[in-house]
Amino acid sequence: MKSSSLAELLKEKRIAANLSQREVATRLGYTTAQFVSNWERGVSSPPVQMLKKIADLYRTSAEELFEAMLFTTLQKVQKDLRRKFNMVRR
Repeated sequence: MKSSSLAELLKEKRIAANLSQREVATRLGYTTAQFVSNWERGVSSPPVQMLKKIADLYRTSAEELFEAMLFTTLQKVQKDLRRKFNMVRR
């Protein structure tokens, strides 16, 4: 599997499942589609406990979503640590 960001994967899988952001939000118990929009733009991530429900909605693998979440999280941590490290070296 190619590593992709969680945001990209969530949008791709939602569209493939022919669901709107509002439909996903409603089915997951959110009051607004803004939550789903934020996930798909990488502004925030869904709670890890929600991945299986999302996978069921999107008819995809929860493991694939988890791996994408892990990849994205590691990328963010690496970027943050590198930034902090470079600040200290100056």
